Amino acid sequence: MSAPPDSPAGGGRRAISRMPFARQSGISLIELIMFVVILAVGVAALLQVFSTTVRKSADPIVRKQMLSIAEALMEEIQARPFTYCDPDDFNAATAGAALVGGGNCQATVEAIGPEGGETRYSTPTPFDNVNDYNNFDTNTAAPAGIRDLSGAAIAGLAGYRAQVSIATQALGPVGSEVPAIDGNGAPQSLVITITVNGPGNDTLVLQGHRTRFAPNSL
Repeated sequence: MSAPPDSPAGGGRRAISRMPFARQSGISLIELIMFVVILAVGVAALLQVFSTTVRKSADPIVRKQMLSIAEALMEEIQARPFTYCDPDDFNAATAGAALVGGGNCQATVEAIGPEGGETRYSTPTPFDNVNDYNNFDTNTAAPAGIRDLSGAAIAGLAGYRAQVSIATQALGPVGSEVPAIDGNGAPQSLVITITVNGPGNDTLVLQGHRTRFAPNSL
């Protein structure tokens, strides 16, 4: 039997099996640039989140201190008398209306704002009525700063500022509300707005109300 023609014995050529070579590919310059850009954007976003978290971590302490200042000042203001006459008026405890004469105020009907040189810290003429606090500002008061009623500075509050605004405003549902002013044009329902500024330009606003429910109570 003769050998197959493609065998060595047969003198033919050997059949060679050819396998396709795997094609190799790398990262192009454009793909590398895109990767670097995407990575940079992602890192920048993470750093921004981290920075914001670190910066805000102290805010609760500042906000709590601001709220404490506002609440203490609001409590102080709302506890003051709200009378027909200035509490220093001779007839303040007996006046029947916010008017002068005829069994009412002898000389001074209580109005929004301090009367006769009254200040928060004045010994002879301190704030003695709710609306005396209108436009009170710890930065412009004398002495300035966050202080107690004796005028003593409160430690650690040098970076804070409190401002007070008082205005007439009706209180309650329409139709049964307490009117902002009475028939004589005198305030009888007030909105008290306290704005506190703290470190880092933080601002907190607290509002409260006060009505003239005891016009002769000093």
